[in-house]
Parts: sequence; structure tokens; C-alpha cells
Amino acid sequence: MKKLASILAIVFAFTFSTQAQKKRDHKKPQFSVEQQAELMVKKMTLSLDLSNKQQNQIKPLILAKLADKKASMEKRKEARKEKKRPTSDEVFAEKSKMLDNQIAMKNSMKEILSKEQFVKFEKIHKKRSMKGKKMAKNKEKGRKGSKRRMKDNK
Repeated sequence: MKKLASILAIVFAFTFSTQAQKKRDHKKPQFSVEQQAELMVKKMTLSLDLSNKQQNQIKPLILAKLADKKASMEKRKEARKEKKRPTSDEVFAEKSKMLDNQIAMKNSMKEILSKEQFVKFEKIHKKRSMKGKKMAKNKEKGRKGSKRRMKDNK
């Protein structure tokens, strides 16, 4: 009888803990492109001490960048729904376009910001890109490991 009671207690505890975890919703709120741009400009203002003139010059650049990013993401979502894989030429064109946009953004920022601000901007940008690369590397490790485990189980 004691064993049955303890087993039931464990089952209930396990059930309640899994139900509590299911209820959590960790999705970030979806902001419009304009809202995202506004937040990015404010963050940049705080970190780089931007003037009003600089803020007004940077905002259209960020709006264009975010709109392009959103359009690319929608295009990838549609392709994923259709289970269509991009060809190597399409991947090359997309990456080339992305790099061209980064070069243009960097040149624009160099014109708008002072030398000290630009150095700080580059430092922040480099730190952010290294963090993204590290996360992508860890994500890739997880994928490889899961495939390997699946092969071992067969």
C-alpha cells in the first residue's frame, strides 16, 4: 500500500510539472518594422551617444535593413512551406546581397558617426557577430550529435 501511494505521488508530481512547463510561452512579442527600428535607434543612442541629427539619419537606414530582412524571412518561410530547397546560385546571390548590404550600411555609418562613435559601433557589432557565430556553432553541434545518435540507435 505504501509503495502504491508513493508511486501515485511520483506520477502526480511528474504530471503536474510537465503540465506547468507546457503552459509557459517564451515567445517574444512581435513588433512592427517601425517599432523595431525605433528601439534599435534608441539603443544605439544610449550606447553611442547619438545626436538628434544622427538619429534622424540612422533611422531610415535601419528601417530599410529591417524591411529587407523581413522580406527575406518571409521568402524563406514560403520556400520552407513548399519544401523547396534553394539552389547553390540562389544561396550565393542571397549571401552576396547580404554582404553588399552590410558594406553599404558600414559606409553609411562611417559617414554619419564620428570617429570615436564609429570605433565603438564596430566594437559592438563585432561582439554581436561573434556571439551569433558561437550560437550557430553550438546549434550545429547539436544537430550533428542528434543525427549521430539516431544512426547509432538503428
